[in-house]
Amino acid sequence: MSEREITIINRLGLHARAASKFVNLAKTFGSTIELVNGDIRVDGKRIMSVMLLGASQNTRLTLCTDGEDADQAMGALCDLIEDRFGEAE
Repeated sequence: MSEREITIINRLGLHARAASKFVNLAKTFGSTIELVNGDIRVDGKRIMSVMLLGASQNTRLTLCTDGEDADQAMGALCDLIEDRFGEAE
């Protein structure tokens, strides 16, 4: 299992479009992918669960991946977040 603390840096946070991009990318991996915000742990492959986190700009989350392609999933998802989900701001 891999864990990494991440910060949501895009201005609008983990809103519907960003959450959709995250979930769609997460679904391309066979590994289990979870996001943790305090006491809330959600399935990173379920859009409603990811949006439940209510992660605004500068929210710190823990990204957890577990499985055969966990390292690849972690890298790709972190790249997406660091790229602000492909948004200009």
